[in-house]
Parts: sequence; structure tokens; C-alpha cells
Amino acid sequence: MSKPTLLILAAGMGSRYGGLKQLDKMGPSGETIMDYSVYDAINAGFGKIVFVIRNSFRKEFEERVSGKYGNNIEVAFAAQELDMLPAGFTLNPERVKPWGTGHAVMVAKDHVNTPFAVINADDYYGHNSFNIIAGYLNSVSGKNGAFSMVGFKAGNTLSESGTVSRGVCTTDNQGYLVGVEEHHKIKREPDGNIIGENGSGVIVNIPENCYVSMNMWGFTPDVFEEGNSLFREFISKKGNEIGSEFYIPYVVNRLLENGYAKCRVLETPDSWFGVTYKEDRESVSKTILGLVSNGTYPSPLF
Repeated sequence: MSKPTLLILAAGMGSRYGGLKQLDKMGPSGETIMDYSVYDAINAGFGKIVFVIRNSFRKEFEERVSGKYGNNIEVAFAAQELDMLPAGFTLNPERVKPWGTGHAVMVAKDHVNTPFAVINADDYYGHNSFNIIAGYLNSVSGKNGAFSMVGFKAGNTLSESGTVSRGVCTTDNQGYLVGVEEHHKIKREPDGNIIGENGSGVIVNIPENCYVSMNMWGFTPDVFEEGNSLFREFISKKGNEIGSEFYIPYVVNRLLENGYAKCRVLETPDSWFGVTYKEDRESVSKTILGLVSNGTYPSPLF
């Protein structure tokens, strides 16, 4: 049986953070957050890492990443660019915003032929999360439409430095995803409640323990054909909107709605952390140092 693949989304430039945060050194020996994800993925049994990047920083990125992980795992790179559109479509010259996480997954099609997980480069997910999703990916090898998502509790995914965006999830009584809706400007109020704007821009309360997506998804390779079909439909309707984005949750929702796929929500005991803002950096570095001190990770990692 082929080992699962890990797709790391690293094409975002980190506008709120103010730089190429994917390569920012956070660990005591200069490790990046995604180095810890790669370490956890290798230990969980993943066989290949595919980084989705942009050509504007490809040379720097490859120089910093290639060879770092030794012979422990195969590494490949896929570019995500604005002009990567389906045949017959042209780019609005005013658009500068990337097409979103769903498009980032689609551009990796030629590099993935096994069940695969998707994560953000700048988020920490924890070794248990990788073990859990690797086990599920191995169990669905050869199947179609067998998706999964590692769910984190909303209250454990906030930033002290500003608001965040999260996919708020609804599940059925068998643990499968019913739907996920992107919420923005999520924050904790002084009274302890969590609020955010739903997809319609309406301010709503978000339960402390509801599952949110931190973009740790599991897919079978047939998602590429189905997702690209949805992307063509999306571009035909919204391609001229300079701010429209093709999110992973949009793809998942559509394939759940039409009965093509089912998506298992996988619980993890791990806590998420990440660097949405520069102000997050200090607390993240302290947290990583604690994980090294308690023996969770070696230093250096590789």
C-alpha cells in the first residue's frame, strides 16, 4: 500500500503578518512551524511532501527546504499562480488576490496519486493529529469520495493579537461533516463569548466547543477531477470579481451536497497554534520551546 502524501499550502504571502512567515524561524534551532509538521508527518508514515508555493519566492523557498529533511521523505513543489485558469478563461488584469485554498489544492494534481492530507504551512497541528489522519487515509486507499477533516475546538484556535477566519463545522450524529461555513473576524469578547461574521456578514455567536476547520483535510485523489470541474464553474460565475476566492470548504460542501463524498470529522487531543500576526511570534516560540523541553521534539529536528 502506498504511503499517504502531505500537501502543504505555502503560497500565501502573509499580508497581515508582514512577510514570508512560512520561512520564519520559530524553534530553538531555527526551525519553522512547517518543519514540525514535516517531522510529525514522517513519524506518522507519510511518504511524500508537496509544497504549494508561488514562483516569486520559489528559488528562496527551495533553497531553504530542499535537503533539509535528508532522505527521510520525498519532496516536490507545485506553483500556484493567478493565470493558472481552465482553458478558455482569461485573467482579470486588476486581480492581485490568489484564487484561494481550493485552487491551491488543484494545482498539485500532477504531484499526488495517493490519499493525501492538506495543511497550512504556518499552522501547528500536533503529532496526534498527523497520526489520526494518516490512519484514516490508509484506511480509504483505493476509494473515491472518502474525505476527512481534523476538527479543533473553536475556543482553542483564537489569536490574542487580532481576529481570525475559521470554517465553522456542522456534524451529524455519526461524526460526518454536514457542512462548513467560513466565518471571519472571529474574536473573544471581554465577557468570554466568541463572536464572528458568518458568510453573509452577520455577527453571530460561535460556541466554545464547536468544531472548526484549521485546514487539515484528508482527500482521495479523485477530488482533483471533481474540484477542477467546480473551479471551472466558479470561474465562469465569479472569475471577474477581483476578490472572489475558491476555498476548500466550498469544494467539500458542494461534493457533500450532491452526494458524491462523505467527510469524517476526526477528533484530536492536540492544541492548535499559529502565526496570523507578527505579535503571535513570541508566544509561538515559547510554546515550541516548551514542547522541546518536555521531550515532544528533539532540537535540532533534523
